[in-house]
Amino acid sequence: MQAVIQALRAGGLFDGTKALGPGMVLVEDGRIKDVDVTGAQAPAGAETLDFGADAWILPGLIDTHVHLAFDAGDDPVDHLSRSDDGSVLTRMFQAAGRALEAGITTVRDLGDRGYLTVRLREEIGSCPQAWPHIVAAGPPITTPGGHCHFLGSGVRGRDALIAAVRERHERGCDVVKVMASGGGMTPGTHMHLPQYQPEDLRAVVDEAHRLGMTAAAHVHSAEAIGQALDAGFDTLEHLTFFTEHGPRPTSDLVERIIDSGTTVSLTVGSVPGGRLPASMADSWALLYPTWARLHRAGVAITAGTDAGICPAKPHDVLPYAVAELAGPVGMAPNAALAAVTSVAAAACGLAGVKGSLKTGADADLLVVGSNPLLDLTALHDVRSVYRAGHNIDPVGILCW
Repeated sequence: MQAVIQALRAGGLFDGTKALGPGMVLVEDGRIKDVDVTGAQAPAGAETLDFGADAWILPGLIDTHVHLAFDAGDDPVDHLSRSDDGSVLTRMFQAAGRALEAGITTVRDLGDRGYLTVRLREEIGSCPQAWPHIVAAGPPITTPGGHCHFLGSGVRGRDALIAAVRERHERGCDVVKVMASGGGMTPGTHMHLPQYQPEDLRAVVDEAHRLGMTAAAHVHSAEAIGQALDAGFDTLEHLTFFTEHGPRPTSDLVERIIDSGTTVSLTVGSVPGGRLPASMADSWALLYPTWARLHRAGVAITAGTDAGICPAKPHDVLPYAVAELAGPVGMAPNAALAAVTSVAAAACGLAGVKGSLKTGADADLLVVGSNPLLDLTALHDVRSVYRAGHNIDPVGILCW
């Protein structure tokens, strides 16, 4: 039996890089069949839905750095440590559903406990249209007692690191996440200090790439940024240039990032009035000029919100990150939108599959009520979300 074609019309289309003007997206069997801006009629027998002249259709949004296992509470680490796997998994379902309702149709989870994100993905596999597509890292690789060691993966030594990469591949992970520096959520670690030797990081990246996986480096430390560049990581997470005196970007290191061709995942986005740690807010203000310089130089930038780590970062926070990219980071609206669609898809290893309105791409779509290129707050006016070609009810859908 042939699948029914859906014809979705709107007053504007954004294809992941630029505006296309008024048009129609044809969807069949979960994928985009065609994109038309000629004003042609829908095919005979198609189910046609016209969202109106003011509405815009975009690719579904992509958050390149989330933690579904963290509940965005006042102390997500403590809450996680006191919860059994069943309780954590229930909250992860809720977090994923909240993201999808905001139009976030793909998330890259860069740190869970006990491969719960892989388990979550397996459980939603029979009903993908009800949840975002999940790119999973499993537990982040860290040193014994290192940043996020409580997630269960303290590893040191070249052989053990290679074995850890292989384990993640065998468990079905898509990306390897390495804590190349300390972090703010783990007492006893320091954001300005590296956690591994350069040759260790290179071994991880080489093995990940050999297995067809991507590699993401958590890098607050300026020294660790340089090590991660040498190792060839696909994405640099956070990029805060920390020294013992706080963030101190240097021109030489910035130029190395520009020349490297790597993708930078900036930790942007917080809900208005949300409680960000004071040190984070102060540091970010110092970093905006450097991040803006990277953008002007053509560095591929995505928004990785770190959703889940504090009350200011719930799992639907990504639309606020887009506004931050267009504000203090200085991106034009189309570039800010590309950062959470086409550029983000490439960072997740999903170029051409997600993040674009192109024939053959997955029909993960967001419909908003007005032109986001004129006003990015349109991203909060969600009229409809499509995941795998299915229209998502705002209060969720039942698959069973």
